[in-house]
Amino acid sequence: MFPVERRRSPRSRRAGARSAAAGGAALLLAATAGCGTLPSGTDAELSDEINLTSTMLQEGEPLPDLYTCDGDGVSPSLQWSGLPGGDVTQSLALVVDAPEEAVVFWVLYGLDPQSAELRQNTVPQPGEQGLNSEGEPAYDPPCFSEDGASEIRFTLYALNSELDLPNDAPLDESLDAIADRAVARGSLTVTNE
Repeated sequence: MFPVERRRSPRSRRAGARSAAAGGAALLLAATAGCGTLPSGTDAELSDEINLTSTMLQEGEPLPDLYTCDGDGVSPSLQWSGLPGGDVTQSLALVVDAPEEAVVFWVLYGLDPQSAELRQNTVPQPGEQGLNSEGEPAYDPPCFSEDGASEIRFTLYALNSELDLPNDAPLDESLDAIADRAVARGSLTVTNE
C-alpha cells in the first residue's frame, strides 16, 4: 500500500477543472440518488446491500478535522462487508463526494474484491486513483467553508468487471465506467457540523 498524495499548500478551486468535472459527477451523483438505479450494461437494479463503516467516522456525525483541509488532510480508514456473492463482484470502486455541490474529492478503482478495508492515508495495491474535481489523482480533503458542502459521502461500489482505466483517468470517464458496471453500493455520510 502506498500513502495517498496530499496537498500541503492552501487550496484554490480552479473553475475550469471543477466545471469540466461537474458533468460526469452530476451523472453519477444523480444516478446514485433517488431510486437506486444506475445506467448499466446489465440494466440491473443497484442494491444497497454493502455495509460501509469506519472506526474513525460515524454516520451523520461531523467529519474529524484530521480528514479535512483544516487538519492533516489524510484519507480515513474504511471497512466493508456484504458484497454480492459468487462471481458477481469482480472489482470495487470508491467515490468520495459532496452530493449537493457535485464535487468529487476522491475516486479509487481497481480495488480487490477480496479485501475488506481501506487503511488510513493509503491507496491499496491493486488500486488506481482517478482525477478528482481538482484535476488531481489524490484524496482532496474537504474544506467546508470553500466547498459549501454540508455532507460528505463515501460510497463503495461493487463492480461486475474490472475498469479498463489507467491511473489518472479523467473524472467523467471514471464515473461513467463505475456507473456502467456497478451492481451494489454502500454509503457512509458525514457532515460539516
